[in-house]
Amino acid sequence: MNKRNFMNNLELDRNSHIQGSVDKQTSSIFIQSVKQAFIKLSPRTMIKNPIMFVVEIGFVITLFLAVVPDLFGESTVSAGFNIAVSLVLFFTIVFANFAEALAEGRGKAQANSLKQSKGDITANKLQDGQMIQASASQLKKGDIVVVSQGEMIPGDGEIIKGLASVDESAITGESAPVMKEAGGDFNSVTGGTRVVSDEITVKITCEQGESFLDKMISLVEGAERQKTPNEIALNTVLTSLTIIFLLVVVTLPAFTNYLHFQLDTAILISLLVCLIPTTIGGLLSAIGIAGMDRVTQFNVIAMSGKAVEAAGDINTIILDKTGTITFGNRMAHQLTTVEGIDERELYKWAFVSSLYDETPEGRSVVDFIQSRMGVEDLRKTQGTFVEFKAETRMSGIDLENVSVRKGAVDAVTAWVESKGGKVPSDLQQKANEIAGAGGTPLAVADDDKIYGLIYLKDTVKPGMKERFDELRRMGIKTVMCTGDNPLTAATIAKEAGVDEFIAECKPEDKIQVIKYEQQQGKLVAMTGDGTNDAPALAQADVGLAMNSGTSAAKEAANMVDLDSDPTKIIEVVSIGKQLLMTRGALTTFSIANDIAKYFAIIPAMFTLAIPQMEALNVMKLNSPLSAVLSALIFNAVIIPLLIPLAMKGIAYKPMSSNALLRKNLFIYGLGGVLVPFIGIKAIDLLLSFVM
Repeated sequence: MNKRNFMNNLELDRNSHIQGSVDKQTSSIFIQSVKQAFIKLSPRTMIKNPIMFVVEIGFVITLFLAVVPDLFGESTVSAGFNIAVSLVLFFTIVFANFAEALAEGRGKAQANSLKQSKGDITANKLQDGQMIQASASQLKKGDIVVVSQGEMIPGDGEIIKGLASVDESAITGESAPVMKEAGGDFNSVTGGTRVVSDEITVKITCEQGESFLDKMISLVEGAERQKTPNEIALNTVLTSLTIIFLLVVVTLPAFTNYLHFQLDTAILISLLVCLIPTTIGGLLSAIGIAGMDRVTQFNVIAMSGKAVEAAGDINTIILDKTGTITFGNRMAHQLTTVEGIDERELYKWAFVSSLYDETPEGRSVVDFIQSRMGVEDLRKTQGTFVEFKAETRMSGIDLENVSVRKGAVDAVTAWVESKGGKVPSDLQQKANEIAGAGGTPLAVADDDKIYGLIYLKDTVKPGMKERFDELRRMGIKTVMCTGDNPLTAATIAKEAGVDEFIAECKPEDKIQVIKYEQQQGKLVAMTGDGTNDAPALAQADVGLAMNSGTSAAKEAANMVDLDSDPTKIIEVVSIGKQLLMTRGALTTFSIANDIAKYFAIIPAMFTLAIPQMEALNVMKLNSPLSAVLSALIFNAVIIPLLIPLAMKGIAYKPMSSNALLRKNLFIYGLGGVLVPFIGIKAIDLLLSFVM
């Protein structure tokens, strides 16, 4: 009991330590974001956001008016009102800057953990046939280095000799090491990772400052984040609205002079700030940064914000079959006896022949039989294991009195006949049925007797059908590419639930199908890891390369999955849609809540000169000045209240575009109208009480 209590206390201490670290990091991000919010007040920074720059100019003017009330003529409001307006405008800018700084801070926190992997590593460089010690920072593209067990890989490269287990946890967060070897699609290694076993020779494939880790740090920090086309377009619309309302407010005094009354400068500035879309203007940059951050949290590095946005508009996804839709290893699916054979005999000899077979197929046969019958006695079988060879196309075991084999049907048939055995009449028919269903038949036999067939099947990963159903509800078409024959491809496609498939597919076929879909006006996503996938990844609107793949694939793609999970493209699409929905919803809310501000501030401005305008004071606000201040305060306070939504994003559920539009208009359109009415009235009551 004491030991159990000790272990429980140890686990509690560990959890408390982890929680303490998280809380400390969160606190640090918050403090840094507050500092950055004030640093960003520099006009050089603010001018990049025209909407908030206009608010800053308004703050400066009202600040001067607080000191010199008659700066622009005789003032009709008190210095206290000017001070109040100035303070509200100041906090409006600070809140908007804080939203952007908070989004950037989360990215920088992730980047700091990556920078820890970028220490100065000593490399064993091969030069003129000799090995010399060199700093990793001095390595150039084309240099050859040797990395042994326990050493750090000094830079991005490709293995040209050897095989090793590599710990990539510093980058992927996955503690299990991965196998890397020369040749094939798994020869790419990343600087800052560690060789766990064996020794490899690596050719450096990038110059200093251009490594994958360097790019990751820059992208995660947001240092290279460029505004996306949709973001630029929306920013243009918002800037245009700002200019229009600015012209309206500037020309307004001419009309009021005609009506023989004057509007104070502070009230005009308040009107302008309430008219222009400050809410979305303050959150727009934060939404974009947070979108890339959410992709990063899934261990996917987006090379540009455009790629994340494009993922939200994807119409077609091209997927490899092997390793993406299926496990890639053929697994035992069924055992079929031939005439005159008892099922238990087939199970017995199939188990014995696979007992020492360490291939995935062999292990799957053992697991399949073990789940269906008792095998404890069979596990004690002693004999000499016969490995599979390309010449014999069989494997098995030689026992004291008998030899047992499993393998290709024609190979096992020839082996049995050579020993004087007889081939069952229904063997070929049943083998053809398995092949026709897209499987691989393996015959099981001893010296002179064939017992039946093992049906090996490339198994579809669990949950794939449900995931493809989800994509279908999103309106996304799935296309499976495979090198299998049409019959096998059709079987897998039906089981997985993909919309279309391409059998006997070559690399150029993938490019053709991508181009065809794009010519129909569709956006296409694709996953890949090999050099032969690079052209198609480059052609696709969203190319997701596996981190375990080749350098060519990663360079061609605009996203890299650090976990090398091809099905993650589905999460990327959801995040892209979430980004677009969040931006659209907050834009709708921002424009909708301006309606309430109009009803608050416009009647208040004109009521003194035109008493009939009191009819528009539907909220029954206490006084013209309290109405102006209430609208202005709500305009400022709503920005920090929406920051969590901008950071987290709106939850996405697969549904049609029309249903999604109706839902967002109801929640963020109608909500954007009602919430300000309630908020402004509450603030007005509070101001009336204080005053």
